[in-house]
Amino acid sequence: MLAQQVMVAPLNRGTPEEGRYSMDQWPGYDVSRRRLLRFLHERRVPNPVVLTGDIHLNWVNDLQLDFADAASPLVGTELVGTSMNNGGNGGNHIEEYERAARQNDFVKWYNSNRGYVSCELTPTSWTSHFRTTPFVDRRGSPLETKATFVIEQGRPGAERA
Repeated sequence: MLAQQVMVAPLNRGTPEEGRYSMDQWPGYDVSRRRLLRFLHERRVPNPVVLTGDIHLNWVNDLQLDFADAASPLVGTELVGTSMNNGGNGGNHIEEYERAARQNDFVKWYNSNRGYVSCELTPTSWTSHFRTTPFVDRRGSPLETKATFVIEQGRPGAERA
């Protein structure tokens, strides 16, 4: 498990014709990202999981050895957790991220609600529950499990439970 602050996956928030990437995230450090993923692949690290935060959105991403090649081996999984209350209530329709979730094949799930991710680890699996709330600006906001993903031992990539 690697815990860090910015998305590893190269999320194109633009269009296929005109890519738009955050240079403050790992797309700004492509050589380093490729080196990290190659290391995980070559050393056969079983089911590496990257826990990411600091971008105020939820994402579940497959991490491929080479994101430019759709047939490239799956190396691991990235789980991105949102903030609990930074940036207002959340749950907004954000076209740039909706488009990014549709056009980036490695994206398994995206959500803009506020909340957190809880993770349960056993010898055979890693289960992540994305817990969200519809509002944070007043008392009484309920929590719900918006999505649950499981990573099975020996199989990189998360599957929706």
